[in-house]
Amino acid sequence: MNYKSTRLADQLRRNRVALISLLVAIISLSYNTWRNEASEDNRTQRLVSIEILLQLGELQQIAWHNHYDGDTEDKGNLRAGWAKVLTIRDIATVLDEPMPASAEELWHVWDDNYRRLAVSTEAKNNIMAAIATSRADTLTVLEALN
Repeated sequence: MNYKSTRLADQLRRNRVALISLLVAIISLSYNTWRNEASEDNRTQRLVSIEILLQLGELQQIAWHNHYDGDTEDKGNLRAGWAKVLTIRDIATVLDEPMPASAEELWHVWDDNYRRLAVSTEAKNNIMAAIATSRADTLTVLEALN
């Protein structure tokens, strides 16, 4: 038994540079893989956040045209508003919290208020508040990225 343990110790001593190199390679590969995954997640979060901010701006424009200008056919078309709200809700699912919940709430507020948008200041205020909340939550996601 003593012979085998001495033999193993000799082999470890002779191959210590190779073993250290192997350990460094495994650690480096693990770190590189983790860093690539984190960077990709950050890129995705950033890209989707920017797209949501653009969609929120366009939704806000639709709501303003509908409410203030009485334009229900062109720039204030509520079907276009629905497309924006649904797009925001769908793409927010890939973002970190609080965005998925915020986008879902925006969808509910839009659903509850869009029919009265042209004639009701309350409906307009509800929609604008939901848009502002979604915008703030999107910026929170962006600020949290490393």
